[in-house]
Amino acid sequence: MKSYFTPVSGNLPPASTGEGRAPRGAPKAIVIGSGFGGLAAAIRLSARGWHVEVLEKLDGPGGRAYVWKQDGFSFDAGPTIVTVPHLLEELWALCGRKLSDDVELRPMDPFYRIRFDDGSWFDYSGDPEHMRAEVARFDPDDVAGYERFLDEAALCYRLGFEKLGARAFDSIGDLLAAAPDLARMRGWRSIFDMVCGHLRNEKLRVAMSFHPLLIGGNPLSVTCVYSLINTLERRFGVHWAMGGTGALIRGMVRLLAERGVAVRCNAEVKRIVVEGGRATGVELADGSVQRADIVVSNADTAWTYKHLIAPEHRRHWSDRRIERGRYSMSLFVWYFGTKRRYDDVPHHMMLLGPRYEELLTDIFKRHHLAEDFSLYLHRPSATDPSVAPAGHDAFYVLAPVPHLDSGTDWAVQAEPYRRAIEARLEATVLPGLREQIVTSRVTTPQDFHDRLLSYKGAAFGLEPLLLQSAWFRPHNRSEDVAGLFMVGASTHPGAGVPGVLMSAKALEKVIPHVEQFA
Repeated sequence: MKSYFTPVSGNLPPASTGEGRAPRGAPKAIVIGSGFGGLAAAIRLSARGWHVEVLEKLDGPGGRAYVWKQDGFSFDAGPTIVTVPHLLEELWALCGRKLSDDVELRPMDPFYRIRFDDGSWFDYSGDPEHMRAEVARFDPDDVAGYERFLDEAALCYRLGFEKLGARAFDSIGDLLAAAPDLARMRGWRSIFDMVCGHLRNEKLRVAMSFHPLLIGGNPLSVTCVYSLINTLERRFGVHWAMGGTGALIRGMVRLLAERGVAVRCNAEVKRIVVEGGRATGVELADGSVQRADIVVSNADTAWTYKHLIAPEHRRHWSDRRIERGRYSMSLFVWYFGTKRRYDDVPHHMMLLGPRYEELLTDIFKRHHLAEDFSLYLHRPSATDPSVAPAGHDAFYVLAPVPHLDSGTDWAVQAEPYRRAIEARLEATVLPGLREQIVTSRVTTPQDFHDRLLSYKGAAFGLEPLLLQSAWFRPHNRSEDVAGLFMVGASTHPGAGVPGVLMSAKALEKVIPHVEQFA
């Protein structure tokens, strides 16, 4: 099996270093990182008249949404699920374009198949009648409870997403203003507790509570506000971007190039320059210094504060405060291609193991790498033939695992863990898998730390607990350094493509107007 990957860089326009549509003398913003949050922030800043430059550590854009190419296969490294398309459409509209001109979003039906350890499954979709029938198939007595759950999730969507999602929690006043809505949602409950209050069937409880795992949260402890994901998916659907999630990244880079905004790759930021308590630029790994009027970090916030800003500039986000935080799980991801197709496997599938609550406790609380696992299996070639050679299948299987506090030596453990996942898939949904694999690669928590610069190798930053959300999460405007701002999964409102896109909207609420620099 080969494991030599090269980044996808084709179809990207040459980076422009001109000022584009920014007026002469416009203030400059440097954006650190070219993930969804960084690119969205760059587009919004450019549309507001800023001269923008994006600096990316990797050799291609995307950050966690980087794309790998190998042996004719294309693998999205990170996000695979697109919801809330209008957040993307807004970005294209700011540039006078339509998203559909550049990217085709294909709706998924079902959204996911949830396969339980005994071989039974639940097809999760946006069709209300189908969903009622699926619930009734497991327990007819739970249909009424399912309807009550939908009502409560819809309330969380209205209050938590529509009302609070794009609000920058910049002051204690923002928190106090949101308190009545948090009380109405009873946000102190976990989503699992909320679901258990409506449903009796154990499998249905899992099917309706697993969603926080998609954004780095433990369903047993993350606030029930995140039940809004259920409503969000049903309202806007679950989509696949034809050509892969990387097609969206390439489209956003093209939008920026048309505006004269440079996206510089192989440009790692080693230090944010702070003078007189204000961010005035960045120092790169090559020792050069780039000056700016403001700096926006799309990098992991804990890493940004701990490694890019000297301690004397951090009264709020001290090393001690960073270390005391509770961080999300990490991920073990195996990308592989097969020389045959598995046409009975849907595009998205959750393969649950024998334990749910106990496994979550091992991952999030004990930081113990268990022998069993639950998996997310992604088969993009089910929808998009372009990601694999003819007659072949492309796969990505993800296992939630503890972050690096587990002490796991991934240099030693990665291959045995991959083999265990391979055996599990072969015994369940991919018969004869071992003999069919023609290309392979893994990403471990150590890669999240070393390559993506994620503190503790946590894939989603701070765990989205109630007291690590909204005002309690790292602010979009730095609490410590004037002129420094944050976007992405580890700031408000949180992880997931919709969350990071909304962090760029929240940024607009606190970013200074260009006229202030005239």
